[in-house]
Amino acid sequence: MDLPAPAETPADLAGRPHWSAPLAAEARAAARNGRVGSTLVSETDRYRVWLIALEPGARLGFHTHVLDYFWVATSEGRARSRRPDGSVTEMDYHTGLTRHMAFDPGESMTHDLENIGETVLTFTTVEDKRSANAPLPL
Repeated sequence: MDLPAPAETPADLAGRPHWSAPLAAEARAAARNGRVGSTLVSETDRYRVWLIALEPGARLGFHTHVLDYFWVATSEGRARSRRPDGSVTEMDYHTGLTRHMAFDPGESMTHDLENIGETVLTFTTVEDKRSANAPLPL
């Protein structure tokens, strides 16, 4: 199977806020990690449905998106996400917040998700296997 190359180029992450040597190594190794959620609850020839549940302080490790997908926050909370290019974003979530992502052939996005809030943070993510890229192996 011909897989797309990661869209981001790993940056020199040493000494950057919210990065450690183990996190940098994990980010660089995640280009082929297609486990985009905590639990795969359903898979058909068209869709993969994932649940994510993160206790305060917990983290979903680095993974790579190549399929078009959307996520829905099913609780309120706050999270931090890192990308291999060194960028770090923090975001507040509310129940029902939804984002849709699409990828052209060869495009991808690698990131992690860390619950930096005080509540359990939950999401449902749905990937469309009919996207421009083939699914990554699980």
